Amino acid sequence: MQLSEIRALVTGGASGLGFAVAERVVRAGGRAALLDVNEAQGRHAANALGGNANFLQVDVTDEAAVDLAVGRAGDWLGGLNAAVNCAGIGTPGRLVGKQGPMPGAFFRKMIEVNLVGTVLVAKAAVVAMQRNAPNADGERGVIVMTASVAAFDGQIGQVAYAASKGGIVAMTLPMARELASSGIRVVTVAPGLFLTPMMQGLPQEAQDSLGKQTPFPPRLGRPDEYAALVAQIFENTMLNGETIRLDGAIRMAPR
Repeated sequence: MQLSEIRALVTGGASGLGFAVAERVVRAGGRAALLDVNEAQGRHAANALGGNANFLQVDVTDEAAVDLAVGRAGDWLGGLNAAVNCAGIGTPGRLVGKQGPMPGAFFRKMIEVNLVGTVLVAKAAVVAMQRNAPNADGERGVIVMTASVAAFDGQIGQVAYAASKGGIVAMTLPMARELASSGIRVVTVAPGLFLTPMMQGLPQEAQDSLGKQTPFPPRLGRPDEYAALVAQIFENTMLNGETIRLDGAIRMAPR
């Protein structure tokens, strides 16, 4: 699909990776519905992108709210043919740390937001996409999910986070296989160290130090580089059922 034809919903669209995707789609003549839990930031982001962007507040862990938001997004977009999942959290926590064992609620929250939230958005988007008329390639839509290099190189303190992102990687191929008959592709991106809002909260010295861990380029990734890969996923029909590491060849150390 060409970017100008994209009618996308983007979770986590108020900032960081999600906003960069929405910006690229809108700039190319497509339309984007930004879904985010942060209402003030989401409305500001949609206003900044202009009339081809809209904002819908949603908590991706709330199934009924997700179904409603995806339906509304599809109505506003005039049909939904792309869903990009960027909503997520990444709080570190040791299995057994100085404060004692990891609370089960901490682990469940990470799984609920990062993994279950991705599933809830994906399945609601698929229902909408299955109603689309196929294009010349027989394609009805694309689902893009966001994992992390932590799915492969999880560090100390990332038991919960790595589990949530590993689950996304694991379901990419079976989801793509299931949806092939509907003409819907599924691709996951596993970013390395990127300049997201969480990273921007660190002192500049810490950001520079982390960036230098990447072999090349020796810096933090930029959200527009993530968006560029997502754009290629939209346009290249042969990309399906795969997890793509976008990480500058980094392999994370144990800590």
